[in-house]
Amino acid sequence: MNRRCILGSMLSLLLLLVALPLASAVELPGDSIYRLPLVLVDQNGHAQQLVERRGKPQLISMFYTSCQYVCPLIIDSLRKTRLALTPAERSKLDVLLVSFDPERDTPARLKQVFAERKLDASGWTLARTDAADVRKLAAMLDIQYRALASGDFNHSTALILLDADGRVVARTDKLGAADAEFVAAIQRTLVPR
Repeated sequence: MNRRCILGSMLSLLLLLVALPLASAVELPGDSIYRLPLVLVDQNGHAQQLVERRGKPQLISMFYTSCQYVCPLIIDSLRKTRLALTPAERSKLDVLLVSFDPERDTPARLKQVFAERKLDASGWTLARTDAADVRKLAAMLDIQYRALASGDFNHSTALILLDADGRVVARTDKLGAADAEFVAAIQRTLVPR
C-alpha cells in the first residue's frame, strides 16, 4: 500500500470516528429531554452529560435532600415502583433524581442521603446541576417549583418514565405505593421491540 492510500484510509477512519457521536446526537427525537445540553454531577462527584444516560429507560424525578415531607415519599415511591418489577426488569431500568437545590445538595450531601436511604448503586443516581439547568430540566419534565425564603422549595411531584431515547412515556403523581398503571407502562417500555 502506498503512503497516499494509507493517509487516505487514516483520514477516512478519523472522519468516521468524529461523525459517529455527531450522528447519534442528531438522531435524538425532537421531544427527547436528552437534547438539553446539561451536565449532572452525581453522589460520587462524577460529572456526566445528560445525553450519556441514553440507551436505557429511566425513572426520573426531582427532589432536594433537606425536604422533610414529600421528597422522602418520592424516593419511597420510586423504590416501591422498582420492587413491583421482576429483578430482570429492574436491571434494565435506572433511576435518576435531580436536585432542585444545587447550592446545598453537594455531591457529599447527595452521597450521605444515598447511604442513609440505602439506595442501590447499580440502578440509582442522585444528581445536581446548576440552577439554570435545574430550571430547564424542570420545564422539560413539566415539574413546577419555586424557592422559598426559608430555603425550602414548593414543588409539584411526578415520577416520570423515559424511554431509552429520553422521551416521556408515562408519568404518575401517585405517591406512597406503586401505581399499577405506571408499572404496566414501565413493563411495556422494557419489552424489546
